[in-house]
Amino acid sequence: MNNMSTCSLRGALGAVVLALLGACSSAPQQPVTGSAPASRPAVDGAPDYLMDVSAIPDAVPVVHNGPYKASPYKVLGKHYTPMQDGRRYREEGEASWYGTKFHGQKTANGELYDLYGMTAAHKTLPLPTYVQVTNLANDRKIVVRVNDRGPFYSTRIIDLSYAAAKKLGFADKGTARVLVEGIDPVVWHQQRNPGYLVTAQAAEPEPAPQYATQEPVAEEKVFLQVGAFSSIQAAEQLRAQLQSQTSNPVFLSTTENNATTLHRVRIGPLVSQDQARQLLDILQRANLGTPTLISGN
Repeated sequence: MNNMSTCSLRGALGAVVLALLGACSSAPQQPVTGSAPASRPAVDGAPDYLMDVSAIPDAVPVVHNGPYKASPYKVLGKHYTPMQDGRRYREEGEASWYGTKFHGQKTANGELYDLYGMTAAHKTLPLPTYVQVTNLANDRKIVVRVNDRGPFYSTRIIDLSYAAAKKLGFADKGTARVLVEGIDPVVWHQQRNPGYLVTAQAAEPEPAPQYATQEPVAEEKVFLQVGAFSSIQAAEQLRAQLQSQTSNPVFLSTTENNATTLHRVRIGPLVSQDQARQLLDILQRANLGTPTLISGN
């Protein structure tokens, strides 16, 4: 049985069980493979051992270098088309949580669900996505990593792990009114560490236009410089992210000046300045650095 079919069946059975028992936790979300072990709870709920979740850190946003899981799918007879970019997502609605019944089972992202992990399930955000969730009743905020699909019944917009719901203060109630906001990992880190990303404009002045007397400008090599970093790891993160978004070559150009090393992330050479400007607009709308158009041989 494939994961999505299993997920659909599990979601339908979970909804019936919850309706009969009046449970407050969410309907099942993750695909279950094989037969359930005898020790798995028949009804979802909180763990017997209630550890102090205040010691559990929030998820730390990480720049995703590979492709997102955002393919259309069908559950309980309904089709879902995930977003391709969740960084600007913002929605207010009802949140629920899921716990012991699915602890240790595979999520839609292929990871194992941990009820003490800071994770969540969402119907249409690309996997993985990082979001900030605010409990509007008490203004508590957390950051979680979306790695699963759901909830598939009622009007709930997000299904949190038990630990996440506990930290927000609604695990005992079962649901809460929340605000969910997508996070751009690069911006998130930059706000906490201004040196995390040094944009091309801040690192160096934009080169003055160069005009050739004999050779047409169109024949010059055209590049986009998207950012400049003192950290090679940060530069590599952006390079890999950009390479997943374009078929054009993305490379690092490293220079040293007065004992300062800068790793510039560049795209090119591009076919023309028109293509470069189109790509520049796309990157700006996607909040990927501060692209600068440069040319040269």
